[in-house]
Amino acid sequence: MTYGLRLQIDEFLSLAQQYPVLDVRSPGEYGHAHIPGAYSLPLFSDEERKMVGTAYKQQGREEAIKIGLDYFGGKMRKMVEEVEQIVKNHKTENNPNSQFQIPNSTKNTVLVHCWRGGMRSAGVAWLLDLYGFKVYTLAGGYKAFRNWVLQQFEKLWPFKVIGGYTGSGKTIVLKELAKAGHTIIDLEGIAHHKGSAFGDLGEPKQPTSELFENKLAMALDAVKDKEAIWIEDESRRVGDINMPLEFWKNMRMSPVYFLEVPFEERLKYITAEYGKFKNENLVSAVMRIRKRLGGLNTKNTINYLLEENYTEAFRILLSYYDKYYTHGLHNREQLETLLTTIPCADTDAKTNCKKILSCAEPMPVAHKTTT
Repeated sequence: MTYGLRLQIDEFLSLAQQYPVLDVRSPGEYGHAHIPGAYSLPLFSDEERKMVGTAYKQQGREEAIKIGLDYFGGKMRKMVEEVEQIVKNHKTENNPNSQFQIPNSTKNTVLVHCWRGGMRSAGVAWLLDLYGFKVYTLAGGYKAFRNWVLQQFEKLWPFKVIGGYTGSGKTIVLKELAKAGHTIIDLEGIAHHKGSAFGDLGEPKQPTSELFENKLAMALDAVKDKEAIWIEDESRRVGDINMPLEFWKNMRMSPVYFLEVPFEERLKYITAEYGKFKNENLVSAVMRIRKRLGGLNTKNTINYLLEENYTEAFRILLSYYDKYYTHGLHNREQLETLLTTIPCADTDAKTNCKKILSCAEPMPVAHKTTT
């Protein structure tokens, strides 16, 4: 007998907006990447999983199950109590867009998955079902979710890209667009990195590339019915993460609204943003790009930092990043049909947000410049 109704991925993700998702894979599997928002409820530790897997390969299925039961038996009560606490603390909201609804009267509902939707999720589903939980499992497990994730990047999304040299305040304009009710996806927020060599300063540890993809796919799915999605212009690599190739290609063929902010204004902005960090962290960031920055520029930048002359240090860095961004901007096919240049006096987010919105509608001229 199979315990827990098996759901396909779309149904599972729809209900995941209401009910807790229990990932019963090992801690290592979960730590590498997981469905965003899922709770880790490992059936086996990493070492136990290894032992069961080895037994399966060398001694067969039956022996592997027996070993697994030895590990599972002593954890049953603890797992049930942990799930009770998860359900109690989990804040649920009915999803009006869900096409697969569970009656509101249903209590103690949980969603369970393992790697392939096999014995681990079946075992936990049996236990929770026996105790009285309403259990739904994911057909195909986490592997099915990963296939769904990759499919999201194959779709053509209606992006509108905010461009601009380093220090143009693109991120704060993006957030201003969100405040004004427009749809955005904060790529740097998902990546925990601002893109440059200094992009990790003040940020949490970056997720793995796989977890980044999972979060990005969920963010895309959440705005799938929107007519326009605003994002920042990014190189394909953001810190240690590579953008999914097809997603990045979609970005590169989307309209670009380029904030043309004077160099000195950008210098003031970037100096205020990064000058607050410790010198040792700034010097370390400079050393990461020393080969591309060049020996003399590296030496001068570090000397300025040590003298706490942050303006001159970032003047050198900003000139370097301007050349880097110019190359990335112009390395697009048919740029003249995509680019709208927007002259901006400074980095005031509200003003520049209004300027972008004033020219976001298609215009008949191939290359457009607004005032």
